[in-house]
Amino acid sequence: MQKLTAQDYALSFQHLLAMFGSTVLVPLITGISPAVALFTAGVGTLVFHLCTKGIVPVFQGSSFAFIGAYLAILGAGEAFNASNIPLMQGGVIAAGAVYLVLALLVKLVGVKVIHRLFPSVVTGPIIIIIGLSLTGVAVTDAIGLAPGAPFTMTNLVNLAIAVFTFAIIATGMNWRSGIFKVLPLLIGILAGYILCLILSLPIFGGFKMDFSPIANASWLNIPYKNGFFSIPKFDMRAILTIAPIALVTFMEHIGDITTNGAVVGKDFFKDPGLHRTLMGDGLATMLAGFFGGPANTTYSENTGVLATTRNYNPVLLRVAACFAIILGLIGKFGAFLQTIPGPVKGGVEIVLFGMIAAIGVRTIVESALNMTSNRNLCIMAATLCCGLGLVINGGINLQFGELTFNVSALFVSTVVGVLLNLCLPQDAGAAKNDKDAAPAKN
Repeated sequence: MQKLTAQDYALSFQHLLAMFGSTVLVPLITGISPAVALFTAGVGTLVFHLCTKGIVPVFQGSSFAFIGAYLAILGAGEAFNASNIPLMQGGVIAAGAVYLVLALLVKLVGVKVIHRLFPSVVTGPIIIIIGLSLTGVAVTDAIGLAPGAPFTMTNLVNLAIAVFTFAIIATGMNWRSGIFKVLPLLIGILAGYILCLILSLPIFGGFKMDFSPIANASWLNIPYKNGFFSIPKFDMRAILTIAPIALVTFMEHIGDITTNGAVVGKDFFKDPGLHRTLMGDGLATMLAGFFGGPANTTYSENTGVLATTRNYNPVLLRVAACFAIILGLIGKFGAFLQTIPGPVKGGVEIVLFGMIAAIGVRTIVESALNMTSNRNLCIMAATLCCGLGLVINGGINLQFGELTFNVSALFVSTVVGVLLNLCLPQDAGAAKNDKDAAPAKN
């Protein structure tokens, strides 16, 4: 068994901080228990690593793609109905089963077909979209400015805190050696948090720190009490509302695994195989459904941590998963992390999300893609335009009777890129220069 150092545990804690905000945001929006979401994210990550032979450095967290479906079943605001959570669980379990069916299909079809469908001319722009689609969250957290609202002194203070946090992280990333270089994110978060504590003093203007989550949280979460775990029920309407979304997140999964492999420098489509990563997502999602948590998915936030620290040890993700399980069981500890101010999170997110977009550019450059090819330019242009355009518009809402489905921007852009790559004829000089160009059509 691998012996871990104090530095390794600190690196794992960085991964925990990266996933925490997004993982608890989904239950906070939908009314699901944040404690259950943390617990199922941790257990789901361990299940994923078991399915993928422990070699893919991925963390499982709450998927945003299902939020609309949850709200359709649970209701929102005053209309929220906690008694429908078991119905939601049945739908989540069904979504996990769809993943398993897709994993079987990928296993039967083979990895070569997947590679032909997703060359760098398609995956590069998709990775860029994944990173840039998250930048709005980063900027909003950094400034705390609502759309259309005037820029005030409060926003200026928020921006200064975010810039300070970003500067600490950037300095650490470019440090020659030592603990500062290894743990830039964790040190940046601590420095930003301390700055916020100082600014919260009346003499400095009283920056608002919210410690109410700690005061309101219990020390220990007890199963099947206060919403911690519940028994699923299976209802066809709930299943038809939630399960089809797995077809959308299938495309997102391919993009996330591609991005993760690009960061690590390995082809996870070959080893352990895309069918295994899909199976890991499916089983993690089914497990979350059984406990009462939201559907799980691979997390781009943690891929950003990998890119920043350049430490790709999968064991660190499993330790982070154990931390998440502890947070799910110990209410006060998890509540403390919820007190991290938005500007501090924003400074970190600018690094993480921007790094993912930069990796997409690197993917295109390292594939020696022929940028003089009109074919390649058309594929990239359409993929980027559709993806980023729909990110701004919140995807596409499809309605079938009383059921409404949200088709994500990433799914649409992926379909556009794949179809154009298959349909557009190869330029005469493109195949000669591109490392992974699709075979020329006869």
